[in-house]
Amino acid sequence: MADDIAAVDLRWTPVTGLLYWAQSQPDAVFLSQPHEGVVTDITWAEAEDQVRRMAAYLQSLQLPPGSAIGLLSRNCAQMILADLAIWMAGHVSVPVYPSLNAETLGYILRHCETRLLFLGPLEDWAGMAPGIPPDMPTVVFPQTPDGTAPAGAVPWDTVLSRHAPTATIVPRDPDRLARLVYTSGSTGQPKGVMVPFKAMAVSARLLDHFCDVGPQDRMISYLPLAHVYEAAAVECNGLRHGFRIYFSEGLATFAEDLRRARPTLFHSVPRLWVKFQQGVTSKLPQLDAMLADPAMADGVRRKVLEQLGLQDVRLALTGSAPLPPPVIEWYRNLGLELLEGYAMSEDFAYSHLSRPGRARIGYVGDTNPGVDRRIADNGEVQLRSPGCMMGYYRDAEKTAEAFTEDGWFRTGDRGEVDEEGRLRITGRLKEIFKTSKGKYVSPAPIENKLSHPWVEQTCVCGADQTQPFVLVMPSPLMADTLATEEGQARLTADLDALLTRVNAQLDPHERLAFAVVVPETWTIANNLLTPTMKIRRSAIEARYAAQVEDWVARGDRVIWA
Repeated sequence: MADDIAAVDLRWTPVTGLLYWAQSQPDAVFLSQPHEGVVTDITWAEAEDQVRRMAAYLQSLQLPPGSAIGLLSRNCAQMILADLAIWMAGHVSVPVYPSLNAETLGYILRHCETRLLFLGPLEDWAGMAPGIPPDMPTVVFPQTPDGTAPAGAVPWDTVLSRHAPTATIVPRDPDRLARLVYTSGSTGQPKGVMVPFKAMAVSARLLDHFCDVGPQDRMISYLPLAHVYEAAAVECNGLRHGFRIYFSEGLATFAEDLRRARPTLFHSVPRLWVKFQQGVTSKLPQLDAMLADPAMADGVRRKVLEQLGLQDVRLALTGSAPLPPPVIEWYRNLGLELLEGYAMSEDFAYSHLSRPGRARIGYVGDTNPGVDRRIADNGEVQLRSPGCMMGYYRDAEKTAEAFTEDGWFRTGDRGEVDEEGRLRITGRLKEIFKTSKGKYVSPAPIENKLSHPWVEQTCVCGADQTQPFVLVMPSPLMADTLATEEGQARLTADLDALLTRVNAQLDPHERLAFAVVVPETWTIANNLLTPTMKIRRSAIEARYAAQVEDWVARGDRVIWA
């Protein structure tokens, strides 16, 4: 893609992408959906037929133009087909995270006045169902388990059989609202980010900055489609470039699904990259020694990547949160140059990406074509992106707060730029806390230094304490090992040494007084992680607040809570 953003055709929409590929490669497979051991392939021609039929159904309901239509499901082929039908029929799609609690789900559906809901398999149907109004018109995807559909819901296949393909495709202006993306709500109620069609057109060229992307490529869709990076990199880029998209049924089958897909383009959030690494090292603890042997290294690398299903990857991306440098180095030793990126829901994933061959560990890379960046006096990263939102839905006050007087978006992140123009995120403005000594501490950069193969998450705390400390959540894969005295003794010694190494790199007021190994796993379900798998810092701090005074009094370097 040329560096001039004018090279992007802003009239492009996901629907025009579908129509183009359905005409130029009708028999090529577009979507591959596994279900209970059987994989269903949907060609581009079949996809167009289903989308036109579903759009005909939506048009028959005679909803007001631009009505909000919800999508609530784990990722599946019908999520993308329903999205396309919503746009074809002239409406606005509202994808919702399939792991929310009922209260948040209900708030979203009420806030945007959802007129109809597409429903598929969920993480916790019983927990979410009370958030769905009993009179909500609902279309149920084929993969939805029996007994988890509201009374009166219409099966997807039934709708298709009752409606002929529509010949009416509602034209969509680049500046019109395409999608509402509700933020993960790490603080307060989620806000509805208004995404215009032109933002999708820009982000649909996201992967062009790295390599020639085309129908020969493959991606697997497994992060929630409510996540803007998943929507931009997989859904929109797939529709722009005509490549095949595979799906996963869930965690239980993910390894098998990934090996089936053998993606050529792959992205993940940091927590999953860490999980992949921990899964390998737990089964192959001698891996480092094997990679150090020149006679074995190439074969071992290939074998490990094959077991992960990543042997064909030519572009590997990570984003959403910092990834510890040792993890990036570990993947590089396997032959994957993980490229870090940085973006937000508010710019539909179009902001910063590292470039192959010039990536700097710890930095999120260069601005994408057409993006302007500046660092404000308080260190905040401020942006002007062609992927920028129209504002927050029905919230003029929050929209005004999000922009400077001269029109730059306030990211809320602090950052710095190196001599080659690459950006490093140094923390959230609102996450900085003050110790009892009056010194400010930014937790995120410290957490990024605290990497250990047995540790999955860390959270640096210490507001109003004399020194900060860190909460440590071990990997569930190490549960059996850590149930033994020997395992606990080893992790205790390792954390003590890690504190010493990290503290040597910090200013005196930032140095960690102790580490606390917590007994529970932080998850989306217990509200300690956001749906995008970032820590909910305030919720974690509140969970353990009553124990802090005791921990400080103990005076130990490593504490098992």
